[in-house]
Amino acid sequence: MPELPEVETVKRGLEPVMQGFIFERVTLNRLNLRFPFGKNFISRIQGKTLTSLTRRGKFLKATLSSNDVLYMHLGMSGRFTIDNNPTAIYDSRNSTNPKHDHVIFEMNNGVRITYNDPRRFGFMELIAPGEPSRLDKMGPEPLDNMFNGPYLFNKLSGKKNTIKSALLDQSIISGLGNIYVCEAIFKAKISPKRLAGKVTIKETEILVNEIKAVIKKAIEAGGSSLKDFASVDGNLGYFQHSFDVYAQAKMPCKVCTTPIERIVQNGRSSFYCKACQK
Repeated sequence: MPELPEVETVKRGLEPVMQGFIFERVTLNRLNLRFPFGKNFISRIQGKTLTSLTRRGKFLKATLSSNDVLYMHLGMSGRFTIDNNPTAIYDSRNSTNPKHDHVIFEMNNGVRITYNDPRRFGFMELIAPGEPSRLDKMGPEPLDNMFNGPYLFNKLSGKKNTIKSALLDQSIISGLGNIYVCEAIFKAKISPKRLAGKVTIKETEILVNEIKAVIKKAIEAGGSSLKDFASVDGNLGYFQHSFDVYAQAKMPCKVCTTPIERIVQNGRSSFYCKACQK
């Protein structure tokens, strides 16, 4: 699933061609993605200006001139493409299959943005002013100043779940997923098996710094391309070439050469070095 760096990369690709422009035409090629499209979805967007395109956690946030907000989530395999040519020959090696083109936005600048999602785990939700949304209880962004050692220590205090599970909790910190949590706790030398409530204040300071560093580096690399992810121009991210532990099972640790181990926690793979991480 695309995490914060991947969604940030997509946002930066879409912003120049969508922000400040009018939705001239909206086309839905099916009635639902993960969830059904809301009532009057097309009429509430068509003819409106996209005044601001930002990112919140793993969501794209498009604010419209009507003050409605369109939240878009990429799910497992969602991808936006710009100026997709419907007459092009489909090539599975470097392009999306047009049969999975589910939403098309045509802007008044002549640009067409297509949302393609083979697995359909992504979704789009329109939220009216004052209406509650699933983002209301999300925690701070990893790069926000309010995400710091004391904040994280306070949130982890007394928790009996693992540090890995706690960092995936979007109400504690938004945007982190399996990849970047594995990488950050390796850098901080904290085992994914450690109980969150047992992490010290000094360790949380180190952990926060490592989370920020990993996220910054991943954004600079355009995210991580694993399986389905590519940016809006079709380019792949490159951070996967910098992985220290994620998907590196049985490979030697880059610090001590101990083989990286893979365990399953809450249905997700965790990769770590048992010698370096305590």
